[in-house]
Amino acid sequence: MSHWTEGLGPDDADGSLVRPYTITRGRTVPEREGLTLITMVVTTDRDQPPARGLEPEHRAILERCRVPAAVAEIAAALDLPVSVTKILIGDLIALGGVTTRPPMTAAQAGLDRTLLRAVRDGLEQL
Repeated sequence: MSHWTEGLGPDDADGSLVRPYTITRGRTVPEREGLTLITMVVTTDRDQPPARGLEPEHRAILERCRVPAAVAEIAAALDLPVSVTKILIGDLIALGGVTTRPPMTAAQAGLDRTLLRAVRDGLEQL
């Protein structure tokens, strides 16, 4: 997938704003509250929303989120601003194509806090 600014020259600054605006159908603020950079997004197991009416970026999010990914990771993978990515994710949540959850804590992931502290302390000594 190419970046939306690909092919623009240095004098095309005004034109660079057209593509994200088009992708979001003019929306500038996500409808969903609580989507942060570290919110995890995963494609649902249910039937996917119909491809008709979805932007290519919507479909790319569905494909990328077969494995849980953070909002920041998705934005980076699509090479889109985070604000645009949040709007697209909100669309997919409304369609039932993805679900979100906060990231796991160290305790939930089964990580040993003692080990994590030892690693942190070792890094600080470097």
